[in-house]
Amino acid sequence: MTTADTPSAPFTELVNLASRLLGAGVVATNEDTFADAENLLVAKPAEFRPHTFGHKGQIMDGWESKRRRGVSADQPHPTDQDHDWTIVRLGVGGVIRGVIVDTAHFTGNYPESAAVEAASVPGHPSPEELQAAEWTVVVPRTPLRGDTAHEFAVQDDTRYTHVRLSIFPDGGVARLRVHGEVLPDPRELDGLTFDLAAQEYGGVAEAASDRYFSSPHNLNAPGRASVMGEGWETRRRRDKANDWVQIALAGGGEVLAAEVDTTHFVANAPGWADLIGFDASTGDDPADGEWFEILPRTRLQPDTRHRFRLDVGRPVTHVRINVHPDGGLARLRLTGRLTEAGRAALALRWFDALPAAEAAAALAEAGLTAEEAAVLAAARPLANPAAATAAVADLQPADGPDGEHSARRRSALWRLLGV
Repeated sequence: MTTADTPSAPFTELVNLASRLLGAGVVATNEDTFADAENLLVAKPAEFRPHTFGHKGQIMDGWESKRRRGVSADQPHPTDQDHDWTIVRLGVGGVIRGVIVDTAHFTGNYPESAAVEAASVPGHPSPEELQAAEWTVVVPRTPLRGDTAHEFAVQDDTRYTHVRLSIFPDGGVARLRVHGEVLPDPRELDGLTFDLAAQEYGGVAEAASDRYFSSPHNLNAPGRASVMGEGWETRRRRDKANDWVQIALAGGGEVLAAEVDTTHFVANAPGWADLIGFDASTGDDPADGEWFEILPRTRLQPDTRHRFRLDVGRPVTHVRINVHPDGGLARLRLTGRLTEAGRAALALRWFDALPAAEAAAALAEAGLTAEEAAVLAAARPLANPAAATAAVADLQPADGPDGEHSARRRSALWRLLGV
């Protein structure tokens, strides 16, 4: 297998959880007189056009607050703690692995420093509810430079739904990126068929033979590609090999159908494609184990959405699309449903990543008592179904394998974690 390209910064290869394509949005800000906070989430790089003035000054492609002042002529400067802030709802809940605070084109008006906090608030909270939430610092207050993309790695395995960017004391930030691992609530996927490869559910393009013209992450991005550059395109091959992308699915599942989309690729679509799968739930590594056929090598047409019904007959955790010999694809969709084992594995990852109070609340909602829920939440991480079952068995009081309490606990654990 060809070695995939190595990213310059590992976390930037992960999904941008603050992408509007995934559903991210600015929930609230205390101040954006000069430039709207919503600009922080614009997908494309910031632009600057000199001498373009509006009623409030130079038009900036970013978020810019007005200049802070002190309380009196004797104290004209803001205090060290005065700051402006913006709260962003992540498009999907996930584990944050890195943040980019980009001050592109802000040279004489960038903040002196910035900090990023994160919170997990399920449902659809109001700005007031978010302000009252428990926030955790994921990027401590750090000095900033002008016209610079500041990359901050994050070491925190908690699942978050919102971030708050604070700037000290005021100024402008062009873009905010929050890269991480999507971790959906498995209860929202129960009984549904969905795109197992999609970014919004946790699918990741984890390796590719070539990314010369555009990223393989475009293959499982939300929505349809509007231009060729929003797909994945390789350079022209001069050997006898072929190009490929490997995608880790949202969870182990039954793949029912595939869509191989060459939209916008007219003179550079692949001639053929095939799909192979892998089941890592057996404990084997995709790099060493045996792959199996999902879709045989099939002729492709340019600028076309190809749809195929599939009969795989076994669980799949990873899929590799091989294109022959090279070229570009707009999207790859893999419609299916989680297997029981796939759903349980996803649920355990999700449960282990929840803040303690939220994990206990989910257990109580499933049917455990508040005391039982608190004890089980404190027993995390639950690395596998056996560990989860053992943790429930350890709850007190116990009344035997056929008793009322044991049956209720088993039922609650099945509803929530599928084990």
